[in-house]
Amino acid sequence: MVDAKTSQSEDDVSTDAPVTRIALLGCGHVGSQVVRLLTERRAEVEAWAGTALELTGVAVKHPDIERSGVDPALITGDAAGLIEGADIVVEVMGGIEPARGLLLAAMERGASVVTANKALLAAHGPELYAAAAEAGVDLYFEAAVAGAIPIVRPLRESLVGDEIDSVMGIVNGTTNYILDEMTTRGLAFSDALAQAQELGYAEADPTADIEGDDAAAKAAILASLAFGAVVPGEAVHREGITMITPEDIKAAAAMGAVVKLVAVATRLDDGAVSVRVHPAMVPLGHPLAAVHGAENAVVVQARNAGRLMFLGAGAGGAPTASAVMGDLATVARNRCRGVHVPAMTVTQGGRIAAIDEAVTASFVSLVVRDEPGVLAKIATVFARHGVSVAEVRQNHSQTGRSAVLGVTTHASRDSQVTDTLSELSAMTQVVGGRIRRIRVEGS
Repeated sequence: MVDAKTSQSEDDVSTDAPVTRIALLGCGHVGSQVVRLLTERRAEVEAWAGTALELTGVAVKHPDIERSGVDPALITGDAAGLIEGADIVVEVMGGIEPARGLLLAAMERGASVVTANKALLAAHGPELYAAAAEAGVDLYFEAAVAGAIPIVRPLRESLVGDEIDSVMGIVNGTTNYILDEMTTRGLAFSDALAQAQELGYAEADPTADIEGDDAAAKAAILASLAFGAVVPGEAVHREGITMITPEDIKAAAAMGAVVKLVAVATRLDDGAVSVRVHPAMVPLGHPLAAVHGAENAVVVQARNAGRLMFLGAGAGGAPTASAVMGDLATVARNRCRGVHVPAMTVTQGGRIAAIDEAVTASFVSLVVRDEPGVLAKIATVFARHGVSVAEVRQNHSQTGRSAVLGVTTHASRDSQVTDTLSELSAMTQVVGGRIRRIRVEGS
């Protein structure tokens, strides 16, 4: 016997099509755009999914506030009550609680979940993935990483038959905008940040962005998907961009590079996974160097597919809602067909490597006494710690008694570079002031 659900034409939804009930948690910039797209694109999504869609309600923290474009009859402050009758729960409220509890309760009751909550997945991903598997429901989260850019599904499904070597991306639009303004217009960090806030790219409290926390949460998700290893958010090494100066930007330009905040996930030779977020000098020939403004981009290096790049809007109500709608359509179709896709497939134990084990090139800037023999002493320290020097640039100071050295290294273990800089810092008769180091990625 052929199931009526699966024999239904994908070009039209018949009058006796099943109805999929959708509960929406949150109605801010993203949630309101989800409501809009559900209205504008309902016919197309229903035809593709093979099921009628019914938005049963929108749960918000303050139900008395009027929301433009949203039927007041849909608004409720009872999120727990709303999810009880839902087939799919769409969560765009953000934060850890009550989102975590609500999604766990929804899956226990048999509802599938679509979420854009990167912080929740980074902190409690394994718990949520296990709950979805236990309940036999879908958990989709394309919108949790890089907004509208389709990167989660390619890693989870499209590239499952390949082996991924590395993932590197610009996954925070705020920091990319700031660094781009510092590069193209010569702004100081504080001025570029203020401008980003005026334009709405940065929050009043931009800490999560500029200190790398937002990017780290996304990096944890990408690494977990790419390497089949559970990577908790707290395991991701992170450095922000607050210490980046115009001098760093100029130094990058002199060596044919730009400064970007990058999220990097690689598999080391022993199988461990290295995941980190930090500023890096990216050569102009690398695809990420040409990512401007608040855009996001992710470059995947796969063993057979080669280099793949995903570029687009990484934030904003409409772009993020677009990703939510794509997940919603897929989940509705899966439910109509009686199937579900594992949220996360763990294929290895996945030791998470410390930052000391990462292998990168570095740019080191230090002020030294301008006298014979100093450069040889500096080079000896690098060599003693096994760090190979690729290039040295020297600029004399105005006093003529000191010089600024810019040393670019070949790829080395992070610990080797750290030990090198520690020894150089102790050489106070030769080296003066703070030593600055920025990693070099993509060379």
